Amino acid sequence: MDMELAVKGNTGSSFRMHPQKFALWLFIVSVVMLFAALTSAYVVKQSSGVWLDFELPFMFDITTGIVILSSVFMHMAYLSGKRNEIKKLRIFLFLTVLTGLGFLTGQLIAWQELVAEGVFFVGNPAGSFVYVLSGVHGFHLVTGVIFLLIVAFSAFKYKVHSKSMVQMEMCATYWHFLGGLWLYLYLFLTLNH
Repeated sequence: MDMELAVKGNTGSSFRMHPQKFALWLFIVSVVMLFAALTSAYVVKQSSGVWLDFELPFMFDITTGIVILSSVFMHMAYLSGKRNEIKKLRIFLFLTVLTGLGFLTGQLIAWQELVAEGVFFVGNPAGSFVYVLSGVHGFHLVTGVIFLLIVAFSAFKYKVHSKSMVQMEMCATYWHFLGGLWLYLYLFLTLNH
């Protein structure tokens, strides 16, 4: 059963949204606020004193390419679901999961690069912020991979198709949000380092 949340505006028009989609958007807003606070703290702390100068891991460049590719795969999965191309849907979901795992692996390698450069979580706040920003994003990406696996399982049970896209739409929204969030963090760290 498709449920919708209706909100009446002052003009008498109504806005309808599935309750789970509404909850997802509330969650996304809270994540945006979290990262806005973290990046604001970064800027304040950077301007207040000693700031370690080091190169960002080259692996961040690679994982940025991976996250873009992953979003392309997710979009192809979404389009396949809308077209009832279930085999393609499954393939693109699988590729999205693989690239998501590749991104996470790349982030761990980036942390190893930081350690090899002498940048640790404890010590100078410059290094701490890089670990926290990439780590908190990585945690959210793990939740995204779990969501992807749930949707992939549903796709293998023929529960995702053109007439049942809510779960797929929510997963795609969250996945693209995580990709966009990483692009923001990557640019932020690159420009403010």
